[in-house]
Amino acid sequence: MQILIIEDEKPASRRLERMIKSHRPNWKVLDVLDTVEDSVNWFRNMSLPDLVFMDIQLADGISFNIFEQVSMTCPVIFTTAYDHYAIQAFKVNSIDYLLKPIDEAELQQAITKFEQRSQGDSMKQMDWMKLVQQSIKENPYKERFLVRLGDQLKYIPVDQIALFYSEQSTPYLVDFDGRKSLIDYPLDQLTEMLDPKEYFRVSRKLIVHHRSISKIHTWFNGRLKLSLKPAAPFETLVSRDRVNAFKAWLDQ
Repeated sequence: MQILIIEDEKPASRRLERMIKSHRPNWKVLDVLDTVEDSVNWFRNMSLPDLVFMDIQLADGISFNIFEQVSMTCPVIFTTAYDHYAIQAFKVNSIDYLLKPIDEAELQQAITKFEQRSQGDSMKQMDWMKLVQQSIKENPYKERFLVRLGDQLKYIPVDQIALFYSEQSTPYLVDFDGRKSLIDYPLDQLTEMLDPKEYFRVSRKLIVHHRSISKIHTWFNGRLKLSLKPAAPFETLVSRDRVNAFKAWLDQ
């Protein structure tokens, strides 16, 4: 079985590939793409894979734009942090719609569903709306963090946290009152633990809540500079390849 992964978050694509390999060791990942543009070029020049795992919010737009530019008849399993694209997803060859962070059991079910369809089961008999509702889980994201203050422990609700950043490989959170606390989770792991509607990873060492952004400035080389309240301990720039995704996140 030959598959293609379209995902703009490298930690997420690596985790997905590991999970797929653990369930189906003989499946071959043909390529991992991270933009609409690269995906369109790939489909124009390569033979269709047997199955595509596709994120929706990509670095340069949403993946539904791919279907507008090339003819895709291969089945797709969507892997996304957003539940409001479910109806649209089921109009374009969708086998299933998995919300991040992806659950092992749900991935296994999606793979089994794909294999049953390949063997001739008719997806037309399925109740699509019921399938969508089953795919939309209760809030799967972390709700609070336990931190140490001197010789005491305290929990901080996630909606009180403005920033997460890494300094010299040590992760911290900062609440909206500017108080900093050491945490145990690296930013790569936090990316999957936090609600993507509320938080965005603007750089390798910073994740921000949308309410922490007070001003947005255009900057050199197509980048954006952010003014944050409370401020991060370093200059906050959104890299050029993240600008479109950042704008899409703010414009929900």
